Amino acid sequence: MIARLAPPAALVVALLALAFAAAPPACAQTPDAAAPTSAAPTSAAPTSAAPTSASPAPGFVRAEGTRFVRPDGSTFLIKGMSFGNWLLPEGYMFKFTVQRSPQDIEDVIEYLAGPEEAARFWKDFRNAYIQEEDVAFLSAAGFTTVRVPLHWKFFLDPANPDKVDPNGEGWALIDRLVGWAKAHDIKLILDIHAAPGGQTGVNHDDGVGYPLTFYVPEFKRRTITMWRAIAERYRDETAVLGYDLLNEPITPYHDTDFLNSRLEPFYRDLVTAIREVDPNHPIMLAGAQWSTNFDVFGPPFAENLGYTYHMFWAAPQRSSIQKYVNFANRWQVPIFIGETGELNDEWNAQFRALNERLGLGWSFWTYKNLDTPSTVSSITRPAGWDAIALFGSVPKSQWPSMEKPPREEVVATLRRYIENARFANTTIRGGYIASLGLKVPCVKVAAIETPAGISATDTACP
Repeated sequence: MIARLAPPAALVVALLALAFAAAPPACAQTPDAAAPTSAAPTSAAPTSAAPTSASPAPGFVRAEGTRFVRPDGSTFLIKGMSFGNWLLPEGYMFKFTVQRSPQDIEDVIEYLAGPEEAARFWKDFRNAYIQEEDVAFLSAAGFTTVRVPLHWKFFLDPANPDKVDPNGEGWALIDRLVGWAKAHDIKLILDIHAAPGGQTGVNHDDGVGYPLTFYVPEFKRRTITMWRAIAERYRDETAVLGYDLLNEPITPYHDTDFLNSRLEPFYRDLVTAIREVDPNHPIMLAGAQWSTNFDVFGPPFAENLGYTYHMFWAAPQRSSIQKYVNFANRWQVPIFIGETGELNDEWNAQFRALNERLGLGWSFWTYKNLDTPSTVSSITRPAGWDAIALFGSVPKSQWPSMEKPPREEVVATLRRYIENARFANTTIRGGYIASLGLKVPCVKVAAIETPAGISATDTACP
């Protein structure tokens, strides 16, 4: 999700000093070689040559010309939703206006509920927020794809992030999701939203406000280590459509002339590491500057690549996306929009149809959110939530002077939030689904809001 706030100048200076202190002297190397990478800290650095690998196994969707195609050669059109907020919380989805990164949000909950209850909340949150009923509903409605934003901390060892954590919470959660996807014939796009160090430079990469992934060699090595481990684990899973390597890398606020030249070489290293263990899955590359800038790309450097752009609130007309169509046609590669939405149903319908007419798949943002019409599954705001959101909407320096709500009330509110987030207790926005050219299937939920604005329980069931 796009957020447009630049870090303070003093922070930028400090971070640059840290980054360059960790890197070798720039005068001794070319920019592309300034941050050597490797598949693991003990292995040799990968080259920038196109990767070689064994032939892919049958049964996988693949990139072929400007299309993603099924094993039988028919077009696989991405019609997707993102599971935003599930494994990478964002402040606006909690109604927080200041504390917006995952760590900031966790700090709010811990400050108000205490560490023990906070840990309990997050464990229950991740178990309840996405369940099999959610996947079954999306498949029945006609969606083909789910994009899953991921945080590095669920896969690397927190005590030593140079190593993969085989017991990391993310593995079990994604394994479970893969099982549901298989059962309900829907594909998953695994997307790194928070790479080690932060690849974007804003709140949703959970970094420090600067894209240190591209500056500090150890962060690049860790990102490669993580992607190689993910690919090795899911190499045989046909329910996984592909790998979206880095969400919205390099914001416009930073040293784009320097950083943009590093993006595609880093993608080459990531693809090389993935192809060492997984010849099967398409790999998706996002442009720079909110995934909009494709000038950073040369010709495709490997087989089975796709590309993804993001766009919110643009005029729903061909000129808005023609450059991406041109890129697809020039290089004969598939392109899809990986994030869009967050406006209204009329705009959704127009922009979705525009992409479909031009042969581009789509994945809207986001599937489930708190108390909003601009989502598929809306969570009812629980009583007492505004008292929590107040602390998420001021600087932390103000917290000591504020009256904290009683801890037992905070805990009760968090319990209500968890219950309200379960699929059966949410409100399904029928107008939103209709704007994507799909229909609400028969489901039993708290309410189904129709395009006419009438909410009623089970209105889609006979």
